[in-house]
Amino acid sequence: MNQRNVVVTGIGLVTALGIDRDSSWQALKAGRNGVGPITAFDTDGYRTTFAAEVKGFDPDAYMDPKDSRKADRFSQFAIAAAQQAVDQAAFGTPPDPFRCGVIIASGIGGMLTFEDQHTKLLNRGARGVSPLFIPMMIADIAAGLVSIRFGLRGPNYCTTSACASSGHAIAAACDQIRLDAADLMVAGGSEAAVCPMALAGFGNMKALSARNDDPTTASRPFDRERDGFVLGEGAGVLVLEEEAHARARGATVLGRIAGHGATGDAFHMTQPDNDGAGAQESMRAALRCAGIAPEQVGHINAHGTSTPFNDKIETLAIRKVFGSHADRIKINSTKSMIGHLLGAAGAVEAAATILALREGIIPPTINLRNADPECDLDYCANEAVAQRVEFALSNSFGFGGHNLTLCFRAVP
Repeated sequence: MNQRNVVVTGIGLVTALGIDRDSSWQALKAGRNGVGPITAFDTDGYRTTFAAEVKGFDPDAYMDPKDSRKADRFSQFAIAAAQQAVDQAAFGTPPDPFRCGVIIASGIGGMLTFEDQHTKLLNRGARGVSPLFIPMMIADIAAGLVSIRFGLRGPNYCTTSACASSGHAIAAACDQIRLDAADLMVAGGSEAAVCPMALAGFGNMKALSARNDDPTTASRPFDRERDGFVLGEGAGVLVLEEEAHARARGATVLGRIAGHGATGDAFHMTQPDNDGAGAQESMRAALRCAGIAPEQVGHINAHGTSTPFNDKIETLAIRKVFGSHADRIKINSTKSMIGHLLGAAGAVEAAATILALREGIIPPTINLRNADPECDLDYCANEAVAQRVEFALSNSFGFGGHNLTLCFRAVP
């Protein structure tokens, strides 16, 4: 079977920096910060009191109000990002809906709905729980709602692998097209876990930064004084398409998916293995899939969580994969600006990587003020870098030892 090339024809974003693709991307390039004190609920008594919240989002701008009330916030984000991506791809009514599918990931699912309904159960008993509780809460419902909205009847499911979830969704969607099971896929991830349970859970395991006196500098990937990640929310969705299919209908090609690689650490519930072997092999597998040499990679959108162990191990893994060429790669972490979107992180970062290749501008890693001798690569510290790159990687690593690397190629 001939290789079916996969291209990106649409991008949608909802982040703490903007509720659409263009505002989010302009803010990322400018190095703006989306982190601040939490406004959604009272944080008194919590170890961490700040997050990267999405502000000013109106689901009724994308959904009928009757429908938006039946959707958890993570599903609302997914529909908004999908609408943006579909509008940009401009594919209209799919000619064959069974050849067009949806894979939308979430690591957490409808936690806001879960919290709300659990409170009602405790206060009012079993009859107080809404009959919509289950369909609003389950992680796959965002994919289902997107498929219903656009009439896409091909492969339809959710991937859940913690912080690698939406990276896996994009890789799986790419495979559906390459295997000739689909011509077009809407793929990405959504998360809305800025809520008491998540803040308490991540905070009590000391995964979150506790820099409450200065939250705007709390997310500082690769910095010597990093002390944990910042919880974020939002969504990223891509329209993937078989290249000949896209060209035939006159679609604008934004970038190509050259390859992907996935591994498991088989090491620890939350920590990567000590030499980053899983992360190394994930990147090597993506390079093999793309059919390129390590020296052809010019940019890596790092997982870069701002946690002490992760950033050090990812740096080590990059050095082992790329050798001396690692010093010439422009590396950044968008999490420094929008926090960690958990299951949605991979898709948002994939979108940022594609836009960086398309414009020749690599957003900065902000708050990187104090060099860590164990993090000694070029992280585009505090300033965007104007540089044309042909191939770029985007890394996503999740609790449970899930590793996923996407490889993108610029379109001339």
